[in-house]
Amino acid sequence: MQVSNRVAVVTGSGQGIGAGVARGLALAGAKVVLNDIVPDKVAQVAQELEAAGAVGFPVVADVSSKEGAEALIAQSVEHFGRVDILVNNVGIARDKWITKMTDEDWDSVMLVNLKSQFLCCRALVPHLREQSYGRIVNISSRAWLGGAGQANYAASKGGVVSLTRTLALELAKFGITVNCVAPALVDTPLFQTLGEETKDRLAGTVPMGRVGTPADIAEAVLFFASDEASYITGQLLYVCGGRSLGSA
Repeated sequence: MQVSNRVAVVTGSGQGIGAGVARGLALAGAKVVLNDIVPDKVAQVAQELEAAGAVGFPVVADVSSKEGAEALIAQSVEHFGRVDILVNNVGIARDKWITKMTDEDWDSVMLVNLKSQFLCCRALVPHLREQSYGRIVNISSRAWLGGAGQANYAASKGGVVSLTRTLALELAKFGITVNCVAPALVDTPLFQTLGEETKDRLAGTVPMGRVGTPADIAEAVLFFASDEASYITGQLLYVCGGRSLGSA
C-alpha cells in the first residue's frame, strides 16, 4: 500500500486511534501532520515518530472551528508544500439518555464529530483539486447504526457516512477519493478508564472475542489512503470484529 512521500494530515492524533493512524501512515513512508488541541500530546507522538525514523509535524489547532481547520491546512501546505491525504479522526462522546441530554451535549458532539470534518474537507479540497489527486478518509463508528444513550454520537457518526458519500460524488472527477472507516470498541485511553468488569463485558459483545487496537484501524485507513485504492470511493468499511453484524 503505497503512501511513500505523501503528506497526510491526521486530526485528533495526539492519542488513541488518531495516534495509531498517524504511526501507521508515517511508518509506511508518509510525512504526517499531527493535530490535537493539547500541545504536549502531539509533541510526544512527533518525538516517537522521529525516534523511529519517520516524519511527524505537530500542529496545535481546534478543527471544530473554521479558523482552526483553515489554520491546520494552511500550516500543513506551508510546511510540506502540499497535502495528499486527510484523515478526519477527531471526536468526542457525551453519552446520555435523551431525557438527560442537554443542548450542550448535543451541540458539542455535532461540532467536534461532524462539523470538524466538513470544515477540514472544505479547507483542503481546493488544494487537492489543483493537484488532481487526493485521499480523504473519514472516521465514523459502528455506533451510527444506533445505540441506546448515544443519540448525539450516533447521529454525528451517521452524518459522517452521509458526508463521505456526498463528497465522493462531488470530487470523483478530480481524482479525489473519499471513504469512511467505522470502528467499534477500540483499546484507547478512554477505554482504559473503564473498570475491568465493564471492559470484559464489552469485549464479550464482539464476535471475534477481543477489543480492537488503534493499529487495526490504521491498517484500514492505510488501504484507503494508498495509491492502490484509486478506484474505490464513497465506501464504508467496518473494522469492528463483527460487532456491526449484531443488534445495537
